[in-house]
Amino acid sequence: MRNTWKLIRRFVLILLLSVITLFILNVVLLIAYTYDDANNRGGWQAAEEIAQELTETKEGYRLSPYGEEILEEMDAWGILIEDGSGDVVWHSGNLPSGIPLHYSVSDVSWGTRGYIKDYPTTAGARGEDLVILGHPKKRYWKQMWNTWSYKLIANAPQTAIKVLGFNILAVLLIYVLSTSGILKSVKPIVEGIEALPGEDEVYVREKGLLSGLGASINRTSEKLLSQKYALKKKERAQANWIAGVSHDIRTPLSMVMGYAGQLEENAALPEEARKQAQVIRLQSVRMKNLINDLNLYSKLEYHMQPMQMSRINLSAVVRLAVADFVNLDLEQKYPIKWEIEEELSVCIMEGDKELLGRAVNNLLTNVRVHNPDGCKVSVKLKTDGEKIRLRIEDNGAGVSAEQLDRLKNAPHYMADDGNETGNRSRHGMGLLIVRQIVSAHGGEVEFGRGESGKGFWAELLFLLTEKIKS
Repeated sequence: MRNTWKLIRRFVLILLLSVITLFILNVVLLIAYTYDDANNRGGWQAAEEIAQELTETKEGYRLSPYGEEILEEMDAWGILIEDGSGDVVWHSGNLPSGIPLHYSVSDVSWGTRGYIKDYPTTAGARGEDLVILGHPKKRYWKQMWNTWSYKLIANAPQTAIKVLGFNILAVLLIYVLSTSGILKSVKPIVEGIEALPGEDEVYVREKGLLSGLGASINRTSEKLLSQKYALKKKERAQANWIAGVSHDIRTPLSMVMGYAGQLEENAALPEEARKQAQVIRLQSVRMKNLINDLNLYSKLEYHMQPMQMSRINLSAVVRLAVADFVNLDLEQKYPIKWEIEEELSVCIMEGDKELLGRAVNNLLTNVRVHNPDGCKVSVKLKTDGEKIRLRIEDNGAGVSAEQLDRLKNAPHYMADDGNETGNRSRHGMGLLIVRQIVSAHGGEVEFGRGESGKGFWAELLFLLTEKIKS
C-alpha cells in the first residue's frame, strides 16, 4: 500500500512539473515571438522623430534623409497639419489618394484616435502643429474606445495567477477522474507483487485495465508455490535419507570398531597385525565423526535441528572445549595458549550450548587433523564493543591462497582436488558446520592464514548480551 501511494505521488508530481514546465515554456516562447515587435521602432516614436526631422524653408517644409529612412522602414506616409487652419502644409511623397488635405478639429480627433480612411495612424507634435503618420492597413491592431477599466488592468497579474491555479486544479481533476480506474487497478497489482516472496498463495482479481498483469502474477504465484513445495519435499527426502543412512550404518560401524579394538589389544597377534587393527579402528572413528557431521549439517541446512537457546557463558563453553582438546593430546604435540580479555571471566550471550561447543571442538579438531606432526595453538577470547570475538589460531601447515579462497566462498563441502598429499586432509565439512552454527546464532565467521603463508586461523563474532568482570 505504501508503494501504491508512492506511485500516486510520483504521478501527481510529474503532472505538476509538466504543467509548470509547459507554462514556463509558453512564456519563453511568447517573449521570443514578440521580442522583435517589442524592440522595433514603435509608430508613436516614429511620428515624434518625423516631427523633429521636418525643417521649415522658404519653399515649405522639408524632411531630412533620416526621416525618409524612417518612413521607408515603417512603410508609412506622413502629413503635417497646421494649427489653427487645419490645412496640410506638408505630406510625404507616397501619400495615398483620397487622404484629405484639410482637417477640422473633429477630423483631427478621429485621426489621433486611430484611423484615417482605414489607415491606422499615430501622431506626434511639432510645436503647435501635428504630425500624423499613416501605416499599412494590416500593420497594427488598434483599440478606438476606452473599454478596459483601470482596475482590470492593474489586477492583471493576480488574475493571471488565479486563472493559472484554476487551470491546474482543472487539469488535476481531469487527471484524477481519467486515471481513477488505473489507480484502482494498480493497487492490487502492487500488493500482489509485494506478497510474492511470502509463503502464502497470491491472487489478484483479473479485471480492469491491468487484468493481463494480474493474470501473470497469479500464474507466477502458482509456479512459485509449486516450486517451493517441490523443493521442500526434496529437502525433506534428502534429510530423511541422510538420517536413515546415518542410523543404518552406525550399528555395523560400531561392530567394526569393536572388533578392531579387540584385535588391537590381542597380544597373541603379531605387532604388524595389531597396528593394522589400530588403523582400522582410527579410520572407523573418523568415519563415524564424518557421518555425525553429515547428519548435523543436513539438520542445520534444512532447519531440522532444534535450537536450545538460553543464556550461556561463552567463556565456560570455550574453556571446556580447550580442556577436552588438552586431555586428548596425550603426546603433547599441540601445546595450547589460552588468552582471555583482562579482568573478564563471564561472557553472557543467547545461544545453544551444545552447538557452540561443537563449533569450538570442530575448530580444534581441525588443527589436529591438518597438522599430524604437531603445532602450537592459540585461543583468544575478548570483547569488541557490543560483540564477543573468539579467535583460534595455529602455526601449522595452513592452507594455500586458492584453498582459502574456496573455503571462504564455496557454499558446500569442498571436494578433494587431488593436490593434497600425505595425511593432510582437506578443510571442508567441519568448517562448514562451524559456519552454519555461527550463522544460526546471528554471528559472523572469518577464516585466514598467517602473514608468512603458514598457519590457519578462524575468528567467530557473536552479539554480547552481558559481560561480568571478576
